[in-house]
Amino acid sequence: MATEDHPRLAEYVTARREQLGLSVRRAAQLAGIAYDTWRRIEGGTKKVHRPNIAKVDPTLEWAPGSAIGILEGREPIPIRETKEAPGADISRRPIEDIDRAARDVIQLATIATASGLTADEIRELSDRAVRDLRNAGLI
Repeated sequence: MATEDHPRLAEYVTARREQLGLSVRRAAQLAGIAYDTWRRIEGGTKKVHRPNIAKVDPTLEWAPGSAIGILEGREPIPIRETKEAPGADISRRPIEDIDRAARDVIQLATIATASGLTADEIRELSDRAVRDLRNAGLI
């Protein structure tokens, strides 16, 4: 695993929480994590488990995987329209539908471009691509 930049995450989380007008206590409550855990995230400590870090995404109106992405050097993806991302909005489609549509597109592309793969190999490739896209916060 690459080096995680906890101070960078702390800066992003604090700035976004303040932008949304949330207190630390309220943000932690909305995220379903302990107040002290949120404080450790904003303090830039490495002593926060990744599942707890991931819980800040919905509270900060970021796409799933955004907070973990910040640790790894990427930018968060807002899911509501903001000054930074005009036109961005929350998807109204259930996540399962988005995953299914992504798998369908990947499977068709694989079938059209790759020869010699079995149906199981195409399904495995599609599932992996969807997992990777989700982990990167793209879907």
